[in-house]
Amino acid sequence: MDLVTFGEAMIRFSPPASRRLEQATNLEASVGGSELNVAVLAARLGLASRWVSRLPDNALGRMIEGRAREHGVDAHVDWTADGRVGLYFVEIGGARISSVLYDRAGSAISRVTPGSIDWASVFGGARWFHVSGITPALSDGAAKVTGESLAAAKRAGLTVSYDLNYRSKLWSAKQACATQEPLMEHVDLLIASEEDARVIFGAESAESLAKRFEIGAVAITLRDQTLAAVIAAEGKVYSAPRFEVESVDPIGGGDAFCGGLIVSRLDGHGWDEAVRFATATAALKHTIPGDFCLVTRDEVDQLLRGASQRVPR
Repeated sequence: MDLVTFGEAMIRFSPPASRRLEQATNLEASVGGSELNVAVLAARLGLASRWVSRLPDNALGRMIEGRAREHGVDAHVDWTADGRVGLYFVEIGGARISSVLYDRAGSAISRVTPGSIDWASVFGGARWFHVSGITPALSDGAAKVTGESLAAAKRAGLTVSYDLNYRSKLWSAKQACATQEPLMEHVDLLIASEEDARVIFGAESAESLAKRFEIGAVAITLRDQTLAAVIAAEGKVYSAPRFEVESVDPIGGGDAFCGGLIVSRLDGHGWDEAVRFATATAALKHTIPGDFCLVTRDEVDQLLRGASQRVPR
């Protein structure tokens, strides 16, 4: 196993054709969740990927597991009669996310307890562990298990990446800071949007975060700028330009960035190449409906080479 991720996946419901929820007479159901999104992209790009979670033993839980396995992910699921699958409802209008409604309280993974997952077994033979700030935000138990997983990953010798991924509907910035600061001691690569870094940690740059937490590498994604991302690593700063694509669904773009970065690093590439590769996978995700970044290596390479998006025939 190359990559292990840990977190919640939900059922997503979206009205068709950029309609408002209140207009909808039918909703399209799909599956998504930050850490599962990362695992799916990594699997599609050739890594052996495992996603760890807790799901109710019912049709919705099996739907999520089935979608993960369809895309080549090893779903390591703790099946339970306790809890439910979280749902979310989203309105998409091209590059615009106009509304997100969550119905996730009492989800099965929010009821996870320390000691319930055999991390030594989960991490056996793996090289990288990834989790996001959504997981500890779900409950006190999920926060404790997140800390448990990070410590176990470091003991097992894995590289650890952590995406802040702040969700204000789950917890306050003050709570997010207090819970996640102690977790940073286990992190090798911290990933955050410019806004999340500022709101949670009061940080204005990747360099300041790397220095504050003594983290080997910090990646910051940027909005509305010429540059798409910067990484402070090994005493240097690396950056990548923004790729111009037609956005149809921005959800999962940050996860695609994380997945691209992890894949490139596990392929042995330097930070300069890795940040460009991650920026390309994130850009391509914007062109694909749903949470998953369903791309191939050839498509990523074509974008990196500046090839036309026209269909070859």
